[in-house]
Amino acid sequence: MSKRDLLLEIGLEEMPARFVTSSMEQLSEKIQSWLQSKKIDFDAVSSFSTPRRLAVLVEGVREAQADLHEEVKGPAKKIALDENGQWTKAAAGFARGQGMMTDDIYFKEVNGVEYCYVEKHIKGMETVSLLPELKEIVAGMSFPKNMYWANEDLRYIRPIKWIAAMYGEEIIPFSVAGVSSSNWSMGHRFLGEKTEFATAKEYEEALLQQYVIADPVKRKDIILSQIKVLEEENNWIIPVDEGLLEEVNNLVEYPTALYGRFEEEFLQLPEEVLITSMKEHQRYFPVKSKDGNLLPYFVTIRNGNDQHLDIVAKGNEKVLHARLADAAFFYREDQKLAISDCLTKLEAIVYHDEIGTLAEKVNRVRKFTNQLADILAFSSEDKQLADRAAEICKFDLVTNMVNEFPELQGFMGEKYALQKGEPEGVAIAVNEHYMPRNADDSLPSTDPGALLSTAEKMDTIAAFFAIGNIPTGSQDPYALRRQASGIVQILETKGWKLDLEKLIEMAVTLIAEDGIAIQERGQLEKDILDFFKLRLKYLLQERKIRHDIVDSVLVFKIGPVAELVEKADILQSRLSAEGFKESIEALGRVINIAVKAEGGEIRPDLFENEWEQKLYNKFLNVRESLDANYSSKHYFELLVSMKDEITDYFDHTMIMVEDETIRRNRLNLMDSLARLIKGFADFNKINVK
Repeated sequence: MSKRDLLLEIGLEEMPARFVTSSMEQLSEKIQSWLQSKKIDFDAVSSFSTPRRLAVLVEGVREAQADLHEEVKGPAKKIALDENGQWTKAAAGFARGQGMMTDDIYFKEVNGVEYCYVEKHIKGMETVSLLPELKEIVAGMSFPKNMYWANEDLRYIRPIKWIAAMYGEEIIPFSVAGVSSSNWSMGHRFLGEKTEFATAKEYEEALLQQYVIADPVKRKDIILSQIKVLEEENNWIIPVDEGLLEEVNNLVEYPTALYGRFEEEFLQLPEEVLITSMKEHQRYFPVKSKDGNLLPYFVTIRNGNDQHLDIVAKGNEKVLHARLADAAFFYREDQKLAISDCLTKLEAIVYHDEIGTLAEKVNRVRKFTNQLADILAFSSEDKQLADRAAEICKFDLVTNMVNEFPELQGFMGEKYALQKGEPEGVAIAVNEHYMPRNADDSLPSTDPGALLSTAEKMDTIAAFFAIGNIPTGSQDPYALRRQASGIVQILETKGWKLDLEKLIEMAVTLIAEDGIAIQERGQLEKDILDFFKLRLKYLLQERKIRHDIVDSVLVFKIGPVAELVEKADILQSRLSAEGFKESIEALGRVINIAVKAEGGEIRPDLFENEWEQKLYNKFLNVRESLDANYSSKHYFELLVSMKDEITDYFDHTMIMVEDETIRRNRLNLMDSLARLIKGFADFNKINVK
C-alpha cells in the first residue's frame, strides 16, 4: 500500500506566547487520534509552531484504511434456532445488524456452549475521501482564551488568516471561518513572503527560505547557541530562565540574539528589581560576571536577521532605561515610608468583599502564627521573630515598587524590612511566607518563615472555602490548590507533630471569630480536609506509592503529614516482605468485625478462654509501648506483632454468640483494637491477593 505525507497548518494572527506550545501539542494529539480512530496507518508525526502558526506533518500516511476482518459473536445456538431447526428472529436480527445474511452464520463452541458467528470483511475507504474531516479538528480546537472577529461565529485564540492542508501533492478541500484550505503559507512578517508547497514534505524547508524556523525545538537550540557565543565572546554568564526561554521562543520566528547595556548607576537597585524589570517587562536575559555579580548589560532575542543590530540594541536600551528610571524613582520614594505607615494603609485595602481588609487578614494570620508557635513549642526567640514577621508580612504591598512590580512582593518586603532595622530573621520570614510561589520554587528555610507561610496559606484556604469560593475543574482563581500543596510540602519537610485536622480546625475558628460567614462548620472542615487529601494523594503518587496504599493511609485521620508519608513509605517497602499478606489480612479482619461494635469498656472478667486474654494482654502491651516510644516504623512493627494473637483468637473464639453480654464485650475488644489499627491505615484497602 503506497503512502503520502499529510500537512495541516493553521495560520493565525500572533498568539499569546504562553498558549503556543500547548496548542501545538493539542493539534498533534487531535490529528493522531483522528487517524487512529479511522484506522489509517502512519509512520511519524512532527509538530511545528511559531507565534503565527500551528502545524503538524504526518509522514507515511497510508492511502486507504486497513481492511477490516472481524469475527462477530451473536446469540447462543439454542436461541438462534427453533425446535424445527429454523432461524429465529434473534438470528435474523443479528445477521441483519452486521449487514450479513443468515446463510453467513456459523457456530463455534465457547465454554461448552455453541454460539452464532459471522465473519465481516470490510474494505477500507480511501484516505483522500476522509481527509476533509480535518475541518472539524481545526474548528474544534480549544484555547484558554478566545475571541470573535469580523462576522464569524467561530471563537478562536486569534483570527485564522490561512490554512495549508495537503496530502502529498493534493490540497485537502475544506474551509473554516471563511478561509479555504490551500497549498501555501506566509513567511516571516517582515523578511519573508508567501510561499507555495509542491508537496507536504517541503513544508519546513520552504518556510526556512522565508525566514521562518517552524520547529520550536530547533528555534530554541539556536537561541541557546547564540547566547553561548555571547557568553564566550564577552566572558559573561547569562543565566537562562526556562520559563523566559520558552516565552521568548514563542515570540519569534527567526531568532537573533543581541546585547545592549544600561547605566551602571542602576546597579544600586536591588538585583531582583533589575532582573524583574528586564525579564517580566522586556523579556530580556540578565548578564552576570564569572563571580556572579550583575553587570550593566542585557541580552534580547530579535525576531529577525542580524542586520542593523546596533540600531535594534539602541532602541532596546532606550526602552529599558525608561523602565529602570521608573524603578529607581519608586525605590527612592519607598525609602521615605515607615513600616507603621504601610500597616495603617492596609486597613483601607479590601482583600475580598466577603472576607475583609488586608489588615484584618494580617491580624488573623498573626493570631494563628502565635497559636501554632505555642503548639510546636518554638523557642522564645523564634516566637518573637514569627510574631513580628506576621505583623508586617504584607506591608510591602502598599509600596510603590510592589505596586509597579507585583512579582516582587516578599522580595521587597525582605529588603525594606532590613533597611528599616528589622531583625534578619523577621525580614527573611516576610519573604519566605510567600514560598513556595510555584511548583519549582524553594520551601521556606527558616522555622518562622515556614510557620508564617503555613498560617497565611491556611487562612486563605479556610476563608475562601467559607464563602463558597472553592476550586472546580480547571478554575482556581485564587490558587488554592497551589497553596494547599505548599502547606503539605512544608509540613512534610519540617516534620512537625501537628495534626492536619487540628490545623484546619484552628483556621476555621479564627475566621468564624472574625465574622466571616460559615453556614455549617462541620461540613466546612470536612470539605477543606477532603481538599487536602487530594493534594496528599498527588504527593504520594509522585513518590511512586502504589494507589491502594495511598487510599489506605488517607481513609481515617490524617494527623501529622510527615508521619502519613512515612506510613505510606513503610507499607510500600514491606509489600514483598515475608508474612506481610497474613499480617494485613489479620489486621483487616479486626477492622471488619469492629463495624458491628457499639463501643464500651472491655471486661476481662467476661473472657471465656485463654485466647481472649492473650489478645487483650497483647493489645495493652502494644498500646503502652506506643505511648512510650512512638514512630511510624515502631507503630507498624507493633501492629504486625499482634498477627498470631489475632489469628489464634479468631480460630478459637466466636464473637457473635447468643449471650449479649459476652458478644458486646468481645465486640468492644475488637473496637479498641480497630481504633488502634486504624490510627495507622485501613489495611482492607491494600491488595495482597
